[in-house]
Amino acid sequence: MFKMRYAETGYNLEIDLSNGNIERVETDPILTELHIGGNGKAAKMIWDRVPPEADAFSPDNLLIFSAGLLVGTPLPACNRTMVDTISPQTNFFSHSIFGGYFGPELKHAGYDQIVFRGKSPRLVYLWINNDKVEIRDASHLKGKGAQETAELIKRELNDPRIQVAAIGLAGENRLFMASIEHSNASASRGVGAVMGDKRLKAIAVRGTKDFAVASPEEFFELCLRHSQEIAASPFNGDLMAIEWNDAFHHDNFAWGNSRVRRKNYWSQELEDRWKDYTLEIRDRLQGCYNCPKNCHLVVKPPGRQRYMLKCFGKGTWHMAAFEELPFTFDILALAQEYGVDSYAAPQTIAFAIELYEDGILTDKELPDFPASGADRFYYLLEKLVRREGIGDVLANGVYAAARLIGKGAEKYDHNTIKKFEQIPLKLGRVNFPYFLMYCTSDKMAINQSEGSYPQDAIKDPVERQKFADEWISAPERFRRFFMEWEPRTDPSPEASINICDWNETMHYVDDSVGTCAFCSSFRGQFGGGAAYHIYNIPHFINLATGMNMDADDLWQVARRNRNLVRAINVSRGLRRVDEKPPENHWSKREPEKEQALLSEYYTFKGWTDDGIPSKATLDKLGLDYVADELIRRGILNGTEDNCYIHHPCYSDVNKKEATISVRKGEHFTLTEYNIVNK
Repeated sequence: MFKMRYAETGYNLEIDLSNGNIERVETDPILTELHIGGNGKAAKMIWDRVPPEADAFSPDNLLIFSAGLLVGTPLPACNRTMVDTISPQTNFFSHSIFGGYFGPELKHAGYDQIVFRGKSPRLVYLWINNDKVEIRDASHLKGKGAQETAELIKRELNDPRIQVAAIGLAGENRLFMASIEHSNASASRGVGAVMGDKRLKAIAVRGTKDFAVASPEEFFELCLRHSQEIAASPFNGDLMAIEWNDAFHHDNFAWGNSRVRRKNYWSQELEDRWKDYTLEIRDRLQGCYNCPKNCHLVVKPPGRQRYMLKCFGKGTWHMAAFEELPFTFDILALAQEYGVDSYAAPQTIAFAIELYEDGILTDKELPDFPASGADRFYYLLEKLVRREGIGDVLANGVYAAARLIGKGAEKYDHNTIKKFEQIPLKLGRVNFPYFLMYCTSDKMAINQSEGSYPQDAIKDPVERQKFADEWISAPERFRRFFMEWEPRTDPSPEASINICDWNETMHYVDDSVGTCAFCSSFRGQFGGGAAYHIYNIPHFINLATGMNMDADDLWQVARRNRNLVRAINVSRGLRRVDEKPPENHWSKREPEKEQALLSEYYTFKGWTDDGIPSKATLDKLGLDYVADELIRRGILNGTEDNCYIHHPCYSDVNKKEATISVRKGEHFTLTEYNIVNK
């Protein structure tokens, strides 16, 4: 008997690139109840269909594009597309996200996910026009930039409204740091390399279909009000794109290959000069689909194409090269066309420069190497994206390149975790919640783990109490932890473990629903005023889908998805020995406390002391089939009875209702917030 599907289309596209087969496949609604959507459903597919023996460049590896459950509905700032696969850099689950317009267009074309398997014998692109789906020749797009590719496809298909996700030369040449570029957003962390390996140049989508929500009138009215509140809220959106004062990053992040802190670098003169330059080349600010926040900076540097700045590429390139902002805007025009990740690529290039300066790389490997930092970056970027000479080694990322080069290069690899480059930070004393997030995250980047809990305590007890009283997104225990937290002290082990768990849980929620982290999981740390949180997201889900879900139910879905991703990585060899930050990430370490805390965290999660989800945990989460497979492979013995510790979101005394309003604030900047609360 047919049952109406709400909020989702109920159909996936299955594309076998090896033989050109295209299938429209109806999906099981039970999977929505268990995993919501996005990376949850993608993880289930990868667990079921990609054996641990298959590497990233195997035809058996899947590349999955998923629109979040509520993407394409009227829910404001809900537009995220998740891209999931197995990473060539780590051999673990690779998860990436991008915003923009692609996910909503895919939903309106009639699909929740696109699942690619196999490898095309030639370069191709996929064209989705509602029910018409074609694999088309892309030989004429070979070597073209990502933005150029999108424009050429729109012209070829004679429709400027088409949404395109494409790779550049970096993806075609399978650079491990290759990105997938789309309009004002991009997906990184290995997914571009897999797209290139499958010889898939681009995906073009045009959708004009409707899909239904369960309670349209109430849902729309609520979304309209919420959109207006998000627009007025200073706590939501990516402030990095629109704030002029960036002292926080420039004075605290590390420069070069994550080795040099330039304290007090920022000045008013520098800020004014960079502001003037930005306004000179700025075209406009732009937002993603159905979002009231204009977080994306559109620029046209002298002699370069017009493009949209993505994430913190605004700072990572010049901080790696010891250059200034005009250099960043210029090299980003190249880097985004080539399709390279703005965290990994600058560090990899800076790593090569350090090796040259210390005599490990020579003129033999770097013939005609320029004398200046900026010219060296352009030189190495070209070598990198073409895999020419030393670029063929660097294309595998810092960890692998250091070991291929040898001659002591390994000691210059000091900013990778699980073989992946991290955000460039070198700090003072170890921070225990962040130690756990860095160690245990299966998402390979701290900005995909942190965010719900503030980074610093509030000194004034009155202000601290006021903050806690107005902190509508926090379960009660976190208010207690925050009230007990004094400046320049560590949160307790109990607090540290819970903070890590809450932070990662909210990202797994966003990555299944499709809500933007800058209005949800990432923004709670600065001011505590995120528009989406564990209490109001279920209400939106229920109105859109007809489900009956509360905060505890949603937390359980996120926990299920988290453990499923963990099981994928464990089946591929992940163990406790891999869960460590770089040795010099913090200058002062406490190894005994760190390891004791890691053991407590594993116990809290219901994992073994080697970081493997126990049979009891997996069974309780409805992942008994995962436990059976881990037992069959000898990874679990089947007698593990430690189970995760469940803390209800709701207080028995004061049951929270689904508060929809957004925390108010008259004035807020990221820099001022950090200065006040240091």
